[in-house]
Amino acid sequence: MMSRRASARVRAATAMLAAAVVAVGCGSSGAPAGAESSTLVAYTGASGDFQINFNPFAPSNLGGGGTIFQPLFFYNVLRDADPTPRLGTEFAWNEDGTQLSITLRDGVTWSDGEKFTAADVVFTLDMITKHKGMNNTGYAGRAEAVDDTHVTIAFDRPSFLDGPSVLGKTYIVPEHKWKDIADPAVAVVKDPVGTGPYVLDEFKPQAFTFKANPTYWGGEPAVKKVRYLSLSGNQAGAAALKAGQIDWQTGPVPDIKDVGKTYPGYQSTITHANQIVLVTCSSAALGCQGPQTDPAVRQAIYHAIDRTQTNALAFENTSSDISPSFLLPGRDDALLSDKLQNKTAPMRPDQAKAQQILESAGYAKGPDGIYAKDGTPVALTLSVVAGWTDYITAVDTIGQQLQQAGIKLTPQQVSWNEFVDSRDRGAFQLIIDSLYQGPAPDPYYLYNFFYSTAQTAAVGAKPGPNVSRFSDPQVDQALDALKLLNPTDTTARQPHLDTIQTRIEQAMPYIPVLTQGTVNVYHEAKFTGWPTKDDLYASPAAWAHPDNAEVFMRLRPTGK
Repeated sequence: MMSRRASARVRAATAMLAAAVVAVGCGSSGAPAGAESSTLVAYTGASGDFQINFNPFAPSNLGGGGTIFQPLFFYNVLRDADPTPRLGTEFAWNEDGTQLSITLRDGVTWSDGEKFTAADVVFTLDMITKHKGMNNTGYAGRAEAVDDTHVTIAFDRPSFLDGPSVLGKTYIVPEHKWKDIADPAVAVVKDPVGTGPYVLDEFKPQAFTFKANPTYWGGEPAVKKVRYLSLSGNQAGAAALKAGQIDWQTGPVPDIKDVGKTYPGYQSTITHANQIVLVTCSSAALGCQGPQTDPAVRQAIYHAIDRTQTNALAFENTSSDISPSFLLPGRDDALLSDKLQNKTAPMRPDQAKAQQILESAGYAKGPDGIYAKDGTPVALTLSVVAGWTDYITAVDTIGQQLQQAGIKLTPQQVSWNEFVDSRDRGAFQLIIDSLYQGPAPDPYYLYNFFYSTAQTAAVGAKPGPNVSRFSDPQVDQALDALKLLNPTDTTARQPHLDTIQTRIEQAMPYIPVLTQGTVNVYHEAKFTGWPTKDDLYASPAAWAHPDNAEVFMRLRPTGK
Protein backbone atom coordinates (compact mmCIF):
# COMPACT_ATOMS: atom_id res chain seq x y z
CA MET A 1 0.00 0.00 0.00
CA MET A 2 1.08 3.58 -0.56
CA SER A 3 1.71 5.63 2.54
CA ARG A 4 -1.34 7.41 3.87
CA ARG A 5 0.71 10.61 3.85
CA ALA A 6 1.58 11.08 0.19
CA SER A 7 5.03 12.59 -0.19
CA ALA A 8 5.93 15.14 -2.85
CA ARG A 9 7.65 12.37 -4.79
CA VAL A 10 4.45 10.26 -4.82
CA ARG A 11 2.41 13.27 -5.90
CA ALA A 12 4.85 13.89 -8.75
CA ALA A 13 4.65 10.26 -9.78
CA THR A 14 0.87 10.52 -9.71
CA ALA A 15 0.95 13.49 -12.08
CA MET A 16 3.30 11.68 -14.47
CA LEU A 17 1.14 8.58 -14.41
CA ALA A 18 -1.98 10.63 -15.06
CA ALA A 19 -0.35 12.06 -18.15
CA ALA A 20 0.59 8.56 -19.30
CA VAL A 21 -2.95 7.29 -18.78
CA VAL A 22 -4.34 10.23 -20.72
CA ALA A 23 -1.91 9.48 -23.54
CA VAL A 24 -3.00 5.85 -23.66
CA GLY A 25 -6.66 6.60 -23.13
CA CYS A 26 -7.55 9.46 -25.48
CA GLY A 27 -7.59 7.53 -28.73
CA SER A 28 -7.23 9.41 -32.00
CA SER A 29 -6.59 13.12 -31.99
CA GLY A 30 -9.61 13.50 -34.23
CA ALA A 31 -12.08 12.25 -31.61
CA PRO A 32 -15.16 14.50 -31.45
CA ALA A 33 -15.53 16.85 -28.53
CA GLY A 34 -17.17 15.18 -25.56
CA ALA A 35 -16.40 11.67 -26.86
CA GLU A 36 -14.37 10.88 -23.77
CA SER A 37 -17.34 11.62 -21.51
CA SER A 38 -18.96 8.40 -22.76
CA THR A 39 -15.73 6.37 -22.62
CA LEU A 40 -15.26 4.32 -19.47
CA VAL A 41 -11.70 3.53 -18.40
CA ALA A 42 -11.37 0.36 -16.33
CA TYR A 43 -8.49 -1.17 -14.41
CA THR A 44 -8.78 -4.76 -13.21
CA GLY A 45 -5.32 -5.04 -11.65
CA ALA A 46 -3.64 -6.21 -14.86
CA SER A 47 0.11 -5.62 -15.10
CA GLY A 48 2.56 -6.23 -17.93
CA ASP A 49 1.74 -6.35 -21.61
CA PHE A 50 -1.62 -7.70 -22.71
CA GLN A 51 -1.39 -10.75 -24.98
CA ILE A 52 -4.28 -10.61 -27.41
CA ASN A 53 -6.82 -13.40 -27.04
CA PHE A 54 -10.58 -13.01 -26.84
CA ASN A 55 -11.37 -16.72 -26.83
CA PRO A 56 -13.88 -16.92 -23.93
CA PHE A 57 -12.88 -20.55 -23.25
CA ALA A 58 -9.10 -20.04 -23.13
CA PRO A 59 -7.44 -19.65 -19.70
CA SER A 60 -5.46 -16.69 -21.02
CA ASN A 61 -8.45 -14.79 -22.42
CA LEU A 62 -8.55 -11.04 -21.84
CA GLY A 63 -12.30 -10.80 -21.48
CA GLY A 64 -15.28 -10.51 -23.75
CA GLY A 65 -17.56 -12.82 -21.76
CA GLY A 66 -20.89 -11.00 -21.64
CA THR A 67 -19.61 -7.98 -23.53
CA ILE A 68 -18.79 -9.70 -26.85
CA PHE A 69 -19.90 -13.31 -26.32
CA GLN A 70 -23.16 -13.73 -24.45
CA PRO A 71 -24.65 -16.52 -22.35
CA LEU A 72 -28.26 -17.58 -22.65
CA PHE A 73 -29.19 -16.07 -19.27
CA PHE A 74 -27.52 -13.96 -16.60
CA TYR A 75 -27.28 -15.42 -13.08
CA ASN A 76 -26.45 -13.14 -10.15
CA VAL A 77 -24.38 -15.18 -7.67
CA LEU A 78 -24.57 -12.45 -5.01
CA ARG A 79 -28.28 -12.84 -4.37
CA ASP A 80 -31.08 -15.30 -4.88
CA ALA A 81 -32.90 -13.97 -7.93
CA ASP A 82 -34.40 -15.35 -11.12
CA PRO A 83 -31.96 -15.45 -14.05
CA THR A 84 -32.23 -12.60 -16.54
CA PRO A 85 -32.90 -13.53 -20.21
CA ARG A 86 -30.11 -12.80 -22.65
CA LEU A 87 -29.81 -14.97 -25.79
CA GLY A 88 -32.43 -17.21 -24.21
CA THR A 89 -35.89 -16.04 -23.21
CA GLU A 90 -37.33 -19.08 -21.38
CA PHE A 91 -36.21 -22.50 -20.11
CA ALA A 92 -37.80 -25.45 -18.37
CA TRP A 93 -36.80 -28.85 -17.00
CA ASN A 94 -38.83 -32.02 -17.26
CA GLU A 95 -39.88 -33.58 -13.96
CA ASP A 96 -36.87 -35.85 -13.44
CA GLY A 97 -34.23 -33.37 -14.62
CA THR A 98 -33.16 -35.30 -17.72
CA GLN A 99 -34.28 -32.79 -20.37
CA LEU A 100 -33.80 -29.04 -20.53
CA SER A 101 -35.85 -27.07 -23.07
CA ILE A 102 -34.70 -23.58 -24.07
CA THR A 103 -36.41 -20.88 -26.10
CA LEU A 104 -34.02 -18.49 -27.87
CA ARG A 105 -34.38 -14.81 -28.69
CA ASP A 106 -35.47 -14.22 -32.28
CA GLY A 107 -34.01 -11.55 -34.54
CA VAL A 108 -30.47 -11.59 -33.10
CA THR A 109 -27.49 -11.17 -35.42
CA TRP A 110 -23.79 -11.72 -34.94
CA SER A 111 -21.64 -8.58 -35.11
CA ASP A 112 -20.61 -9.52 -38.67
CA GLY A 113 -24.26 -9.50 -39.77
CA GLU A 114 -24.89 -13.26 -39.84
CA LYS A 115 -28.09 -14.54 -38.20
CA PHE A 116 -27.90 -16.17 -34.77
CA THR A 117 -29.85 -19.45 -34.55
CA ALA A 118 -30.24 -22.56 -32.43
CA ALA A 119 -27.54 -24.19 -34.58
CA ASP A 120 -24.96 -21.89 -32.93
CA VAL A 121 -26.06 -23.01 -29.46
CA VAL A 122 -25.90 -26.70 -30.42
CA PHE A 123 -22.49 -26.18 -32.05
CA THR A 124 -21.12 -24.48 -28.91
CA LEU A 125 -22.36 -27.23 -26.58
CA ASP A 126 -21.12 -30.00 -28.88
CA MET A 127 -17.73 -28.29 -29.07
CA ILE A 128 -17.48 -28.34 -25.27
CA THR A 129 -18.22 -32.06 -25.10
CA LYS A 130 -15.58 -32.83 -27.74
CA HIS A 131 -12.78 -30.85 -26.08
CA LYS A 132 -12.13 -31.85 -22.47
CA GLY A 133 -10.11 -28.70 -21.79
CA MET A 134 -13.25 -26.62 -22.31
CA ASN A 135 -15.51 -28.74 -20.14
CA ASN A 136 -14.83 -27.46 -16.62
CA THR A 137 -18.21 -28.55 -15.26
CA GLY A 138 -18.48 -32.13 -16.50
CA TYR A 139 -21.29 -31.25 -18.91
CA ALA A 140 -22.55 -34.44 -20.61
CA GLY A 141 -25.71 -33.35 -22.39
CA ARG A 142 -26.81 -33.94 -25.98
CA ALA A 143 -28.16 -30.78 -27.56
CA GLU A 144 -30.56 -30.70 -30.49
CA ALA A 145 -32.04 -27.81 -32.45
CA VAL A 146 -35.82 -28.20 -32.70
CA ASP A 147 -36.00 -25.14 -34.95
CA ASP A 148 -34.16 -21.81 -35.20
CA THR A 149 -35.36 -20.62 -31.78
CA HIS A 150 -35.70 -23.80 -29.72
CA VAL A 151 -33.09 -26.18 -28.29
CA THR A 152 -33.51 -29.30 -26.17
CA ILE A 153 -30.71 -30.88 -24.16
CA ALA A 154 -31.02 -34.51 -23.09
CA PHE A 155 -29.09 -36.02 -20.16
CA ASP A 156 -28.67 -39.66 -19.17
CA ARG A 157 -29.33 -38.87 -15.52
CA PRO A 158 -30.88 -36.03 -13.49
CA SER A 159 -28.80 -32.92 -14.17
CA PHE A 160 -30.57 -29.96 -12.56
CA LEU A 161 -27.21 -28.62 -11.38
CA ASP A 162 -25.94 -28.39 -14.97
CA GLY A 163 -28.55 -25.72 -15.63
CA PRO A 164 -26.75 -22.60 -14.37
CA SER A 165 -23.48 -23.64 -16.05
CA VAL A 166 -25.12 -24.31 -19.42
CA LEU A 167 -27.47 -21.35 -19.26
CA GLY A 168 -25.38 -18.75 -17.44
CA LYS A 169 -21.70 -19.50 -17.96
CA THR A 170 -21.51 -20.96 -21.46
CA TYR A 171 -20.65 -18.24 -23.94
CA ILE A 172 -22.27 -18.94 -27.30
CA VAL A 173 -19.94 -18.63 -30.30
CA PRO A 174 -20.74 -18.44 -34.04
CA GLU A 175 -20.53 -21.77 -35.84
CA HIS A 176 -19.57 -20.10 -39.11
CA LYS A 177 -16.45 -18.58 -37.47
CA TRP A 178 -15.46 -21.42 -35.13
CA LYS A 179 -16.19 -24.62 -37.06
CA ASP A 180 -12.70 -24.78 -38.57
CA ILE A 181 -10.75 -24.06 -35.35
CA ALA A 182 -8.71 -27.19 -34.60
CA ASP A 183 -8.34 -26.76 -30.83
CA PRO A 184 -10.84 -24.19 -29.58
CA ALA A 185 -9.81 -24.76 -25.94
CA VAL A 186 -6.57 -22.84 -26.48
CA ALA A 187 -7.02 -21.09 -29.83
CA VAL A 188 -6.06 -17.41 -30.01
CA VAL A 189 -9.01 -15.31 -31.16
CA LYS A 190 -7.87 -11.89 -32.38
CA ASP A 191 -11.00 -10.81 -34.24
CA PRO A 192 -13.96 -11.84 -32.07
CA VAL A 193 -17.46 -11.97 -33.55
CA GLY A 194 -20.25 -12.06 -30.98
CA THR A 195 -23.83 -11.11 -30.24
CA GLY A 196 -23.06 -8.87 -27.26
CA PRO A 197 -23.38 -5.14 -26.68
CA TYR A 198 -19.72 -4.49 -27.57
CA VAL A 199 -17.18 -5.31 -30.25
CA LEU A 200 -13.40 -5.03 -30.21
CA ASP A 201 -12.31 -1.58 -31.34
CA GLU A 202 -8.55 -1.40 -30.77
CA PHE A 203 -5.85 -3.51 -29.19
CA LYS A 204 -2.46 -2.39 -27.87
CA PRO A 205 -0.17 -4.16 -25.36
CA GLN A 206 -0.97 -1.58 -22.66
CA ALA A 207 -4.64 -1.01 -23.43
CA PHE A 208 -7.51 -2.43 -25.44
CA THR A 209 -10.87 -0.89 -26.21
CA PHE A 210 -14.36 -2.18 -26.79
CA LYS A 211 -16.86 -0.01 -28.66
CA ALA A 212 -20.64 -0.15 -28.57
CA ASN A 213 -22.21 -2.59 -31.01
CA PRO A 214 -24.59 -0.49 -33.15
CA THR A 215 -26.59 -3.59 -34.15
CA TYR A 216 -26.96 -5.04 -30.64
CA TRP A 217 -30.38 -6.64 -30.19
CA GLY A 218 -30.95 -4.77 -26.92
CA GLY A 219 -30.07 -1.39 -28.39
CA GLU A 220 -26.71 0.35 -28.61
CA PRO A 221 -25.29 0.98 -25.10
CA ALA A 222 -25.04 4.53 -23.76
CA VAL A 223 -21.42 3.86 -22.74
CA LYS A 224 -19.87 4.10 -26.18
CA LYS A 225 -16.40 2.81 -25.37
CA VAL A 226 -14.79 0.76 -22.61
CA ARG A 227 -11.00 0.95 -22.33
CA TYR A 228 -9.04 -1.54 -20.20
CA LEU A 229 -5.60 -0.50 -19.00
CA SER A 230 -2.57 -2.48 -17.92
CA LEU A 231 -0.46 -0.71 -15.30
CA SER A 232 2.48 -1.71 -13.14
CA GLY A 233 0.35 -2.85 -10.19
CA ASN A 234 -1.93 -1.72 -7.39
CA GLN A 235 0.10 1.38 -6.50
CA ALA A 236 -0.04 2.63 -10.09
CA GLY A 237 -3.77 1.97 -10.14
CA ALA A 238 -4.29 3.92 -6.93
CA ALA A 239 -2.24 6.82 -8.32
CA ALA A 240 -4.25 6.91 -11.55
CA LEU A 241 -7.46 6.77 -9.55
CA LYS A 242 -6.28 9.68 -7.43
CA ALA A 243 -5.65 11.62 -10.63
CA GLY A 244 -9.18 10.91 -11.86
CA GLN A 245 -8.02 8.94 -14.90
CA ILE A 246 -9.79 5.66 -14.07
CA ASP A 247 -13.56 5.28 -13.90
CA TRP A 248 -13.81 1.76 -12.50
CA GLN A 249 -11.18 -0.08 -10.53
CA THR A 250 -11.27 -3.31 -8.58
CA GLY A 251 -8.41 -3.74 -6.16
CA PRO A 252 -6.94 -2.31 -2.99
CA VAL A 253 -6.63 1.45 -2.67
CA PRO A 254 -5.48 3.50 0.33
CA ASP A 255 -8.04 5.06 2.66
CA ILE A 256 -10.94 3.11 1.22
CA LYS A 257 -13.13 3.81 4.26
CA ASP A 258 -13.20 7.52 3.36
CA VAL A 259 -13.31 7.10 -0.41
CA GLY A 260 -15.54 10.10 -1.17
CA LYS A 261 -13.09 12.46 0.54
CA THR A 262 -9.90 10.81 -0.68
CA TYR A 263 -11.16 10.45 -4.27
CA PRO A 264 -13.68 13.23 -4.96
CA GLY A 265 -16.43 12.15 -7.36
CA TYR A 266 -15.94 8.46 -6.56
CA GLN A 267 -17.75 5.93 -4.40
CA SER A 268 -17.03 2.33 -3.48
CA THR A 269 -18.79 -0.98 -2.99
CA ILE A 270 -17.16 -3.84 -1.09
CA THR A 271 -18.43 -7.38 -1.61
CA HIS A 272 -17.45 -10.66 0.05
CA ALA A 273 -17.57 -13.64 -2.30
CA ASN A 274 -14.07 -14.76 -3.28
CA GLN A 275 -12.11 -16.63 -0.62
CA ILE A 276 -8.39 -15.98 -0.17
CA VAL A 277 -6.39 -19.18 0.18
CA LEU A 278 -2.89 -20.56 0.23
CA VAL A 279 -3.13 -23.06 -2.61
CA THR A 280 -0.94 -26.09 -1.98
CA CYS A 281 0.29 -28.58 -4.54
CA SER A 282 -1.13 -31.22 -2.25
CA SER A 283 -0.93 -34.67 -3.82
CA ALA A 284 2.34 -36.59 -3.75
CA ALA A 285 0.56 -39.37 -5.65
CA LEU A 286 -0.03 -36.95 -8.54
CA GLY A 287 3.55 -35.68 -8.50
CA CYS A 288 3.59 -32.77 -6.04
CA GLN A 289 6.81 -32.39 -4.08
CA GLY A 290 7.56 -30.66 -0.80
CA PRO A 291 6.50 -30.60 2.86
CA GLN A 292 3.09 -29.17 1.91
CA THR A 293 2.03 -32.59 0.58
CA ASP A 294 1.63 -33.64 4.24
CA PRO A 295 -1.83 -32.70 5.61
CA ALA A 296 -0.22 -32.14 9.03
CA VAL A 297 1.88 -29.32 7.59
CA ARG A 298 -1.17 -27.77 5.98
CA GLN A 299 -3.13 -27.99 9.24
CA ALA A 300 -0.24 -26.43 11.16
CA ILE A 301 -0.13 -23.50 8.74
CA TYR A 302 -3.90 -23.06 9.12
CA HIS A 303 -3.62 -22.72 12.91
CA ALA A 304 -0.50 -20.54 12.81
CA ILE A 305 -2.02 -17.73 10.71
CA ASP A 306 -3.04 -14.56 12.55
CA ARG A 307 -5.99 -13.57 10.38
CA THR A 308 -6.81 -10.46 12.40
CA GLN A 309 -3.32 -9.06 11.88
CA THR A 310 -3.26 -10.08 8.22
CA ASN A 311 -6.60 -8.37 7.60
CA ALA A 312 -5.41 -5.16 9.23
CA LEU A 313 -1.98 -4.96 7.58
CA ALA A 314 -2.81 -6.25 4.10
CA PHE A 315 -6.49 -5.53 3.51
CA GLU A 316 -7.36 -2.41 5.56
CA ASN A 317 -9.80 -4.61 7.54
CA THR A 318 -12.02 -4.99 4.47
CA SER A 319 -11.93 -8.81 4.51
CA SER A 320 -14.06 -11.02 6.73
CA ASP A 321 -14.35 -14.47 8.28
CA ILE A 322 -13.76 -17.58 6.22
CA SER A 323 -15.04 -21.08 6.83
CA PRO A 324 -12.83 -24.15 6.33
CA SER A 325 -15.91 -25.61 4.65
CA PHE A 326 -15.72 -22.79 2.06
CA LEU A 327 -19.40 -22.06 2.49
CA LEU A 328 -19.98 -18.31 2.39
CA PRO A 329 -20.81 -17.00 5.88
CA GLY A 330 -24.23 -15.41 5.73
CA ARG A 331 -25.31 -16.78 2.37
CA ASP A 332 -24.81 -20.47 3.20
CA ASP A 333 -25.31 -20.64 6.98
CA ALA A 334 -28.21 -23.10 6.71
CA LEU A 335 -25.96 -25.60 4.90
CA LEU A 336 -23.06 -25.52 7.37
CA SER A 337 -22.25 -28.96 8.77
CA ASP A 338 -22.47 -29.44 12.54
CA LYS A 339 -19.62 -31.95 12.21
CA LEU A 340 -16.99 -29.31 11.44
CA GLN A 341 -14.22 -28.68 13.97
CA ASN A 342 -14.34 -24.96 13.15
CA LYS A 343 -17.36 -23.30 11.58
CA THR A 344 -15.09 -20.38 10.75
CA ALA A 345 -11.31 -20.27 10.76
CA PRO A 346 -9.82 -18.85 13.99
CA MET A 347 -8.97 -15.19 13.66
CA ARG A 348 -6.11 -15.46 16.14
CA PRO A 349 -3.22 -17.93 15.84
CA ASP A 350 -2.70 -20.97 18.04
CA GLN A 351 1.04 -21.58 17.78
CA ALA A 352 0.93 -24.30 20.43
CA LYS A 353 -1.66 -26.25 18.44
CA ALA A 354 0.31 -25.84 15.22
CA GLN A 355 3.42 -27.22 16.90
CA GLN A 356 1.49 -30.07 18.52
CA ILE A 357 0.12 -31.11 15.11
CA LEU A 358 3.63 -31.19 13.65
CA GLU A 359 5.15 -33.06 16.57
CA SER A 360 2.34 -35.64 16.54
CA ALA A 361 3.14 -36.24 12.86
CA GLY A 362 6.81 -36.95 13.63
CA TYR A 363 8.38 -33.54 13.12
CA ALA A 364 11.01 -32.20 15.50
CA LYS A 365 12.27 -28.65 15.90
CA GLY A 366 15.89 -28.16 14.81
CA PRO A 367 18.50 -25.84 16.33
CA ASP A 368 17.42 -23.12 13.89
CA GLY A 369 13.86 -23.26 15.29
CA ILE A 370 12.42 -24.85 12.13
CA TYR A 371 10.64 -28.17 12.26
CA ALA A 372 12.01 -31.04 10.19
CA LYS A 373 11.22 -34.69 9.48
CA ASP A 374 13.63 -37.28 8.09
CA GLY A 375 16.17 -34.50 7.58
CA THR A 376 13.81 -32.34 5.51
CA PRO A 377 12.87 -28.98 7.07
CA VAL A 378 9.39 -27.50 6.80
CA ALA A 379 10.66 -24.80 4.46
CA LEU A 380 8.29 -23.64 1.75
CA THR A 381 8.18 -21.15 -1.11
CA LEU A 382 5.02 -19.06 -1.44
CA SER A 383 4.51 -17.40 -4.84
CA VAL A 384 2.60 -14.15 -5.36
CA VAL A 385 2.04 -12.00 -8.44
CA ALA A 386 4.33 -8.97 -8.58
CA GLY A 387 2.31 -5.78 -8.20
CA TRP A 388 -0.43 -7.34 -6.09
CA THR A 389 0.48 -5.19 -3.12
CA ASP A 390 -2.24 -6.44 -0.79
CA TYR A 391 -1.32 -10.07 -1.40
CA ILE A 392 2.39 -9.27 -1.16
CA THR A 393 1.81 -7.69 2.25
CA ALA A 394 -0.29 -10.70 3.27
CA VAL A 395 2.46 -13.10 2.20
CA ASP A 396 5.14 -11.18 4.10
CA THR A 397 2.91 -11.00 7.19
CA ILE A 398 2.00 -14.69 7.12
CA GLY A 399 5.66 -15.60 6.65
CA GLN A 400 6.54 -13.85 9.91
CA GLN A 401 3.62 -15.54 11.68
CA LEU A 402 4.63 -19.03 10.52
CA GLN A 403 8.20 -18.46 11.62
CA GLN A 404 6.91 -18.35 15.20
CA ALA A 405 5.41 -21.81 14.71
CA GLY A 406 8.65 -23.27 13.36
CA ILE A 407 7.72 -23.09 9.67
CA LYS A 408 9.95 -21.27 7.20
CA LEU A 409 8.19 -19.44 4.40
CA THR A 410 10.06 -17.77 1.54
CA PRO A 411 7.98 -15.26 -0.48
CA GLN A 412 8.58 -15.22 -4.22
CA GLN A 413 7.21 -12.50 -6.49
CA VAL A 414 6.59 -13.60 -10.07
CA SER A 415 4.92 -12.18 -13.17
CA TRP A 416 1.32 -13.08 -13.91
CA ASN A 417 2.38 -15.29 -16.82
CA GLU A 418 4.90 -17.15 -14.64
CA PHE A 419 2.28 -17.50 -11.92
CA VAL A 420 -0.26 -19.09 -14.29
CA ASP A 421 2.32 -21.34 -15.90
CA SER A 422 3.67 -22.76 -12.62
CA ARG A 423 0.15 -23.10 -11.21
CA ASP A 424 -1.09 -25.06 -14.20
CA ARG A 425 1.98 -27.32 -14.36
CA GLY A 426 1.99 -27.99 -10.63
CA ALA A 427 5.47 -26.50 -10.36
CA PHE A 428 4.85 -24.79 -7.01
CA GLN A 429 4.59 -25.50 -3.31
CA LEU A 430 2.30 -22.67 -2.18
CA ILE A 431 0.65 -19.82 -4.06
CA ILE A 432 -1.75 -17.18 -2.78
CA ASP A 433 -4.93 -16.86 -4.80
CA SER A 434 -8.67 -17.01 -4.27
CA LEU A 435 -11.45 -19.50 -4.84
CA TYR A 436 -14.38 -18.15 -6.79
CA GLN A 437 -18.07 -18.91 -6.73
CA GLY A 438 -19.90 -20.86 -9.40
CA PRO A 439 -22.63 -19.86 -11.85
CA ALA A 440 -25.34 -19.81 -9.17
CA PRO A 441 -25.44 -19.17 -5.39
CA ASP A 442 -24.89 -22.84 -4.47
CA PRO A 443 -21.71 -24.25 -2.84
CA TYR A 444 -21.87 -27.34 -5.06
CA TYR A 445 -20.16 -25.42 -7.86
CA LEU A 446 -17.14 -24.32 -5.84
CA TYR A 447 -16.75 -27.88 -4.55
CA ASN A 448 -17.00 -29.31 -8.06
CA PHE A 449 -14.51 -26.79 -9.44
CA PHE A 450 -11.81 -27.08 -6.81
CA TYR A 451 -12.19 -30.49 -5.15
CA SER A 452 -13.32 -32.89 -7.87
CA THR A 453 -10.83 -35.43 -9.22
CA ALA A 454 -12.34 -34.81 -12.66
CA GLN A 455 -11.08 -31.22 -12.48
CA THR A 456 -7.43 -32.01 -11.79
CA ALA A 457 -4.47 -33.72 -13.44
CA ALA A 458 -1.04 -35.05 -12.59
CA VAL A 459 1.83 -32.58 -12.24
CA GLY A 460 3.00 -31.56 -15.70
CA ALA A 461 -0.47 -31.84 -17.26
CA LYS A 462 -2.94 -28.99 -17.32
CA PRO A 463 -5.79 -29.43 -14.80
CA GLY A 464 -9.18 -27.82 -14.59
CA PRO A 465 -9.78 -25.40 -11.70
CA ASN A 466 -8.52 -27.98 -9.17
CA VAL A 467 -4.88 -26.86 -9.38
CA SER A 468 -4.11 -28.25 -5.92
CA ARG A 469 -4.23 -31.77 -7.41
CA PHE A 470 -6.60 -32.80 -4.62
CA SER A 471 -8.36 -36.15 -5.08
CA ASP A 472 -10.62 -37.92 -2.58
CA PRO A 473 -13.04 -40.77 -3.45
CA GLN A 474 -15.49 -39.78 -0.71
CA VAL A 475 -15.68 -36.21 -2.00
CA ASP A 476 -16.13 -37.47 -5.56
CA GLN A 477 -18.95 -39.80 -4.49
CA ALA A 478 -20.69 -36.98 -2.61
CA LEU A 479 -20.41 -34.67 -5.63
CA ASP A 480 -21.87 -37.36 -7.88
CA ALA A 481 -24.75 -37.85 -5.47
CA LEU A 482 -25.46 -34.11 -5.28
CA LYS A 483 -25.61 -33.84 -9.05
CA LEU A 484 -28.51 -36.31 -9.13
CA LEU A 485 -30.59 -34.33 -6.64
CA ASN A 486 -32.88 -31.41 -7.22
CA PRO A 487 -31.17 -28.45 -5.47
CA THR A 488 -34.47 -27.64 -3.74
CA ASP A 489 -34.31 -30.95 -1.83
CA THR A 490 -32.17 -29.63 1.02
CA THR A 491 -32.84 -32.59 3.32
CA ALA A 492 -31.49 -35.13 0.84
CA ARG A 493 -28.51 -32.95 -0.01
CA GLN A 494 -27.22 -32.23 3.49
CA PRO A 495 -25.50 -35.59 4.24
CA HIS A 496 -23.44 -35.23 1.07
CA LEU A 497 -22.57 -31.62 1.90
CA ASP A 498 -21.54 -32.82 5.38
CA THR A 499 -19.16 -35.36 3.85
CA ILE A 500 -17.51 -32.81 1.60
CA GLN A 501 -17.14 -30.20 4.34
CA THR A 502 -15.57 -32.55 6.88
CA ARG A 503 -13.22 -34.16 4.36
CA ILE A 504 -11.88 -30.88 2.99
CA GLU A 505 -11.45 -29.47 6.50
CA GLN A 506 -9.26 -32.47 7.34
CA ALA A 507 -7.27 -32.47 4.08
CA MET A 508 -7.08 -28.69 3.59
CA PRO A 509 -5.46 -28.58 0.11
CA TYR A 510 -6.57 -24.93 0.01
CA ILE A 511 -5.62 -23.32 3.32
CA PRO A 512 -8.27 -20.71 4.26
CA VAL A 513 -7.01 -17.17 4.92
CA LEU A 514 -9.96 -14.73 4.72
CA THR A 515 -13.08 -14.03 2.70
CA GLN A 516 -11.80 -11.23 0.54
CA GLY A 517 -13.39 -7.84 0.68
CA THR A 518 -13.40 -7.10 -3.03
CA VAL A 519 -12.94 -3.34 -3.23
CA ASN A 520 -14.61 -1.66 -6.18
CA VAL A 521 -14.22 2.07 -6.75
CA TYR A 522 -16.35 3.77 -9.39
CA HIS A 523 -16.68 7.25 -10.88
CA GLU A 524 -20.11 8.28 -9.71
CA ALA A 525 -19.72 11.83 -11.04
CA LYS A 526 -19.11 10.60 -14.61
CA PHE A 527 -21.58 7.69 -14.82
CA THR A 528 -24.82 6.81 -13.04
CA GLY A 529 -26.35 3.37 -12.56
CA TRP A 530 -23.56 1.56 -10.70
CA PRO A 531 -24.31 -1.53 -8.57
CA THR A 532 -24.32 -0.51 -4.91
CA LYS A 533 -24.67 -2.37 -1.63
CA ASP A 534 -28.41 -1.57 -1.74
CA ASP A 535 -28.79 -2.78 -5.34
CA LEU A 536 -26.28 -5.49 -6.22
CA TYR A 537 -27.89 -6.29 -9.55
CA ALA A 538 -24.50 -7.71 -10.64
CA SER A 539 -21.06 -8.14 -9.17
CA PRO A 540 -19.43 -4.68 -8.96
CA ALA A 541 -15.98 -6.12 -9.76
CA ALA A 542 -14.49 -4.75 -12.97
CA TRP A 543 -13.01 -8.15 -13.85
CA ALA A 544 -16.21 -10.15 -13.23
CA HIS A 545 -17.90 -11.53 -16.30
CA PRO A 546 -20.56 -11.58 -17.58
CA ASP A 547 -21.45 -9.20 -14.72
CA ASN A 548 -19.38 -6.34 -16.12
CA ALA A 549 -21.51 -6.38 -19.26
CA GLU A 550 -24.62 -6.02 -17.10
CA VAL A 551 -23.02 -2.97 -15.49
CA PHE A 552 -21.99 -1.35 -18.78
CA MET A 553 -25.53 -1.71 -20.11
CA ARG A 554 -27.01 -0.04 -16.98
CA LEU A 555 -24.63 2.93 -16.89
CA ARG A 556 -25.45 6.36 -18.25
CA PRO A 557 -22.80 9.07 -18.85
CA THR A 558 -23.43 12.33 -17.04
CA GLY A 559 -21.49 14.32 -19.63
CA LYS A 560 -18.85 15.38 -17.07
